[in-house]
Amino acid sequence: MDERGSAAEAAAAELRVRAVTGLQEIGAAAWDSCATSPETLSGGDETFNPFVSHAFLSALEDSGCVSRRSGWLPLHVAVERGERLIGVAPCYLKSHSQGEYVFDHGWADAYERAGGSYYPKLQVSVPFTPVTGPRFLIAPGEDPDVAVAGLVAGLRALRAETQASSIHVTFMREREWEAAGSLGFLQRTDQQFHWENRGYASFEDFLEALASRKRKAIRRERKEALSGGVAIEHITGSDLTEAHWDAFFQFYMDTGARKWGRPYLNRRFFSLLSERMADRVLLILAHRAGRPIAGALNLIGDAALYGRNWGCIEDHPFLHFEVCYYQAIDFAIRRGLRRVEAGAQGDHKLARGYRPVLMHSAHDIADPAFRRAVADYLKRERAHVAEAVDAFDTLTPFRRACGPEGAKETGT
Repeated sequence: MDERGSAAEAAAAELRVRAVTGLQEIGAAAWDSCATSPETLSGGDETFNPFVSHAFLSALEDSGCVSRRSGWLPLHVAVERGERLIGVAPCYLKSHSQGEYVFDHGWADAYERAGGSYYPKLQVSVPFTPVTGPRFLIAPGEDPDVAVAGLVAGLRALRAETQASSIHVTFMREREWEAAGSLGFLQRTDQQFHWENRGYASFEDFLEALASRKRKAIRRERKEALSGGVAIEHITGSDLTEAHWDAFFQFYMDTGARKWGRPYLNRRFFSLLSERMADRVLLILAHRAGRPIAGALNLIGDAALYGRNWGCIEDHPFLHFEVCYYQAIDFAIRRGLRRVEAGAQGDHKLARGYRPVLMHSAHDIADPAFRRAVADYLKRERAHVAEAVDAFDTLTPFRRACGPEGAKETGT
C-alpha cells in the first residue's frame, strides 16, 4: 500500500459505514448527487452514466430482477460523516457468478475443490451490465481518496460480516482500478470493442475512413439486412409505449432463452425503465410486413451510446449487425456522441469499425493462499490481454488510423 493510501485509510477510519438493503434507504437526489459529482467522474468524458443512476438501479430492484431469490441481494455500502453522505457503492451479495461478464467460475471451482466456500461473494457492479462506469460514487466536495478508502473499509467489513469469500469490483473506471490497487486489491483486465467517433459528419463519412473492401462489405451487409421489406424505427422518450415493450420483450425472451437458458430481466423492468428514464432510452426496432421482428435496447449517456440487449423472432442475414451496430453508429454520429459501446465480447465487431479497449476489475480475496494463486494467474492474464489488444488493433478496417503518434496506413 502506498503512502497516499495509508493516509486516506487513516482519515476514513473516522467515518461511519453501513450497508443498506435497497435504494429506497438512500434517496434518489442523494444517490445521483454522488453518481454525477466531479469527484466521481474526474478523469473521464462522461457526465452522466445511466447505469449507475438511481432510476436504473431502482428499476432492477423494484421489478424483482435483483433480489435474494435471484441471487443478487442488494447490500449497498454507504459512508457517512455525521448526517452527511460521503460516498456509496452499488453492492450485491451473490450466491452464484451469473450475469457478471467478468468470469470467475474457474476460481470458484478451484477454491471449492480445495475445500473452501466461494459463495457468497460481494459484487460491486451494475447487475447484468458489462458497461464501464463509476463504482465508487463520491459526494460533491469530498476527498476522493478518503471516500474510496472508507468504501473499501466498509466492503471489507461487510465481507467479514456476511462470511463472503471475496469482493469483486467489475467494469470500473481506470482511475478507480488504480485506487483499488493502492488499497491492496488484485487487478484484472479484459477487453471489449468500442466504436469511436472521430468527428464524422455522417455514416458515409465514417465509411470513407475504411479500407475499400471493408467499406464495400458494410454497404453490402446493410443492403441485404434491409432487403425483403425490412424497415428500421428509432423510438425514444415519450414515443415509447407498452406495445413497443411487449414486442421487444418477446424478442429478448426468445433470443435470451436460446443463448443463456434464462434471461435475467423481466417484463416489469422495461416498463419501469421507460417510466423513470425514457429520455435516456433508444429502442431500435426492425419491422417486416407490418409487424416488429427484431430490436435492440440502447441507453444514451452524455458521451456514449450503450448497446445492451438484442432479440429477434425472424432470422435475416446481417440484421443483427444493422440493428445493433450500424444503426447505433448512425445515431451516435447524428447526436454527436463520442463512442458506441456494444457490449461484451465479439471480435466480429472489428470488421464493423469497432476497436479493442481495455476493461478493468479489482478483486479482494480473504483467504491468503487462494489470493496468492489468483494473483499469479492475473499477472499472466494481464499480459495475455495486453497482447490480444495489440494484435486486434492491427486488424481494424480503417484505411488510416489517427492517434497521438500521428497517422499510419493500416490497409487499402
